Amino acid sequence: MHYRPMTIDDYDATIALWSESEGVRLRDADSREGIEKYLRRNPGLSFVAEEEGQLVGTIMAGHDGKRGYVQHLSVANSHRRNGIATQLVSLCLEALKHEGILKSHLMILPENEAAKQFWVSQGWMCRSDIKLYSFVNGDNPNV
Repeated sequence: MHYRPMTIDDYDATIALWSESEGVRLRDADSREGIEKYLRRNPGLSFVAEEEGQLVGTIMAGHDGKRGYVQHLSVANSHRRNGIATQLVSLCLEALKHEGILKSHLMILPENEAAKQFWVSQGWMCRSDIKLYSFVNGDNPNV
């Protein structure tokens, strides 16, 4: 498996993967222009997984200077349960940590039980007061 930063050249394959992924909801912000703007604003924080030149996984991340935001983690059905999602999350969080971002949030659809189980298994905590999952990337729980 080859992992690398996402570029706008990955857009068509990325949209195809997201369109087939249960639990990923596409919005207008996911247009080519929207994704290109996001990648320019957050360079080196989003990643893809490729096998033999075929895109089989994605994760996107950005930050506001204080908190990271993770979205669109997706792995092709044919490649699930091989550690790809875990590796993509690890790459993403390490890149955010390099930017000084030690706490990140994500949002998932309430009916996405597989996503809930995955994120909890990765150490994320469900914040029931706002329905937001958070992860502290370090030893200080008050970051």
